[in-house]
Amino acid sequence: MEPAVGPEGMDRFKGRVVLVTGSSRGIGRGLVLAYAKEGADVVVNYLRSRDKADDVAASVEGLGSRALVVRADVTREDQVRGMASKAAEEFGRVDILVNNAGYYEDAAVWKMDEAVWDRVLGVNLKGTFLCTKAISPGMRERNYGRILNISSVVGQIGIFGTSNYTAAKAGVLGFTKSVAKELVSKGVTVNALALGYFDTGMFRALPKEVQGKIEGEIPLHRPGRLDEVTEPALFLTSEAASYITGQILHVNGGYYM
Repeated sequence: MEPAVGPEGMDRFKGRVVLVTGSSRGIGRGLVLAYAKEGADVVVNYLRSRDKADDVAASVEGLGSRALVVRADVTREDQVRGMASKAAEEFGRVDILVNNAGYYEDAAVWKMDEAVWDRVLGVNLKGTFLCTKAISPGMRERNYGRILNISSVVGQIGIFGTSNYTAAKAGVLGFTKSVAKELVSKGVTVNALALGYFDTGMFRALPKEVQGKIEGEIPLHRPGRLDEVTEPALFLTSEAASYITGQILHVNGGYYM
């Protein structure tokens, strides 16, 4: 399902530049298209799926916005800096950063290899840090910016076999609050979405019986739709949310209250 047009019309983000990490597919793709529909120029970040990233960029341009496709591993500071430089060269600045890139690789803690721990913490937590570090100086100079970090309900409740992912997503929540305090004096807001289960490739890759069990545990008895992520994200990075910072918005169908 494509992102819905926001209640303020088609141009909430006209003239803005948005960078969404991990945006060649899934929720990241949906976010990029939602911003483009409302007038933003976008940076499409990917690691492996160039064809998918190019498809996203083509869709953005079909909506009348500009797109820059950049390959960058968010766990590598040199590549993140390069992405920030390319965005500045193409668009002059980044107004909105959405730290969306995510990765999971599950195992019970007594079976988990150190390398698996490092990979998951690297993408989900270190990547959020490195991208924020690279993009926030420009925001501070301009006295304007919006940073949105994508976390997970897993970081709030913990789930068997996900100690690495849980630690990373809980870390994102703490990181959000600290950085919000660091940047607030420069007109930069920093917030997070703690997402539940959504009808994306990640959820649909689970066995059918697992999907059914999860749906039975969600008070709304279904996974979320893509537009039910994009609209809260757009709100928190819009002018309507200029007085909101350091907050965690729970978008989970009642799975955690």
